[in-house]
Amino acid sequence: MARKRSSDRSVHSSGAKPENAATSSGKRPGKGQGKGRLVRNHSTHLPGLIAILERLCHKPGVETLTPAVIGRARSHAPKFRLKVSVPIQGGFKLIARQGKSFQEVFVTTHLNKADLEAAIQASLP
Repeated sequence: MARKRSSDRSVHSSGAKPENAATSSGKRPGKGQGKGRLVRNHSTHLPGLIAILERLCHKPGVETLTPAVIGRARSHAPKFRLKVSVPIQGGFKLIARQGKSFQEVFVTTHLNKADLEAAIQASLP
């Protein structure tokens, strides 16, 4: 069995930060400036959801938007809806509905429920 050489390790011994790390102030770029982050970890989304989430991530107080599980519902929602469902640690879970499909979206924010609902309404077309 071959031994790994020290040059094969992915750990940097110099302790230098990668180029895409946080700024020198130690804060995430854009935090508190109304520019949140949209995580694109799925290949499938409800039609129109990404455009709404991109507008929502520009609202002050919204830090991260993560679309999650997509599924089928029994009832029919003829018009696109996005509503606040339940609080989670550090934010809220949203439910997007259109037709017989739904998709969960997780939001990390320091906004309260009423302020988040107002930001969602402002982001809808």
